[in-house]
Amino acid sequence: MITADNAIILGLAVPLIVAILTPLFASRPDIRDCLGPIGGVISLYAAILVARAVIGGETPEWFIISISEGLNFSFKVTPLGAIFGLVASGLWIMAAIYSVGYMRGNKETHQTRFNAFYAVAVHAALAIAWSGNLLVLFIFYEVLTFSTYPLVIHKQTAEAMRAGRLYMGILVGTSLMLLLPGVIWVWTATGSLDFVPGGILAGKIDPAYVPWMLALFAFGIGKSALMPIHRWLPAAMVAPTPVSALLHAVAVVKAGVFTMLMVVVYIFGYDFLAMTGGSVWLIWLASFTILASSVIAIQKDDIKARLAYSTISQLSYIVLGAALANELAAKGAALHIVMHASAKITLFFCAGAIYVSAHIKNVSQLNGLGYRMPLVFVAFFLGALSIIGIPPLGGSWSKFFLMAGAAENGMIMVIIVLAVSSLMNVYYLLEPVLRGFYLPEKSRVHVEKLPLVVIPPVITAVLCVVLFFVPGPFLSLINLMVMP
Repeated sequence: MITADNAIILGLAVPLIVAILTPLFASRPDIRDCLGPIGGVISLYAAILVARAVIGGETPEWFIISISEGLNFSFKVTPLGAIFGLVASGLWIMAAIYSVGYMRGNKETHQTRFNAFYAVAVHAALAIAWSGNLLVLFIFYEVLTFSTYPLVIHKQTAEAMRAGRLYMGILVGTSLMLLLPGVIWVWTATGSLDFVPGGILAGKIDPAYVPWMLALFAFGIGKSALMPIHRWLPAAMVAPTPVSALLHAVAVVKAGVFTMLMVVVYIFGYDFLAMTGGSVWLIWLASFTILASSVIAIQKDDIKARLAYSTISQLSYIVLGAALANELAAKGAALHIVMHASAKITLFFCAGAIYVSAHIKNVSQLNGLGYRMPLVFVAFFLGALSIIGIPPLGGSWSKFFLMAGAAENGMIMVIIVLAVSSLMNVYYLLEPVLRGFYLPEKSRVHVEKLPLVVIPPVITAVLCVVLFFVPGPFLSLINLMVMP
């Protein structure tokens, strides 16, 4: 029987092994393309063992080396880390299967390189999830950025290269200029970078400096895509759709908001943050980002561009939950990591399936296509309902907790922001479904039958429903996260 401590090693090692083996089977694509799904299953098994141990009151740990007194290079799983580990490993399975169908169906080149870097990115995401302290998290945050750069520029066109420069410029620039100084500030103020329930800053920093330190993290964590540091995300949509799924659901942006929530819960402590009032400015910036990005999404005809701005909006739900700095809002933020990941990967899978099967990428071209691709459009409908927050879809739980957290703080305007955002979600996310089923087809297009790009979104759409009825394991971990 594998112990929870050994499960950390297994979960981190498997994606790296997949990355190493993938080039060795470049001449045997069937074997090469099986490595990702198999690795995903093994990593999910490891993540489940880790999560079960955390729920059982254990703290799985893998100590590697002591860097200095009070600072180790180690992995030590928090309840929030266990949640992100389940999300990253579980969705890797579906993403790996989908990637095979998409890359082959679209006749993409350099599939071996693509699969190898995809696996490295998943490794980095799991390392972030299970990091033992803020330094280890920062290191793998950077590894994730560099490992996804080759995926963003995969097509190697002029547009892809421009997107890659913007991607690296913003993410590396913010992390080195803002996030790293924030990490150093925490170390000099406390002598520790460990993740501690309730935080480590109370009594160690002047409350007047809290908004400034929080700003270093909020803007330094560029992957959370707060405005005005969001432009890298829609630009990266030039990459193949499986990369978009990785960016939006499995790893990159989820690593960003996960890091933000870890900093609030385990470094600042939301009680200390609430006492100082240091996050009030972030509440309003997140609220602005939610509404502004929704307005932009409404205007986008390109399906992936519309979904990209939807992601920017939804990420700020999580940042907002962290900034509200109370138990209910923190629960909603953590739960939204799970619910948004399952729903948004469904929507991107569907967008990619439509593109690779019918070569359509604009919402205005979807008229009548729903009857030709019914499973894809029904899956899109379920994913959209979850993002909107309609029961019985999982997204309704996280929005409920976020609204309850805003109500606890007496912030009626924040509740209005969330409600207005949901109404805009209805407009721009249900339009593709309505066009697909209720408007006549403008011109007959050929639709290829590609099961490997249809099955994954159907499964993840079903998951959106299951998460409404069975949120228990995640709620158990979340309850442990907010315990004093």
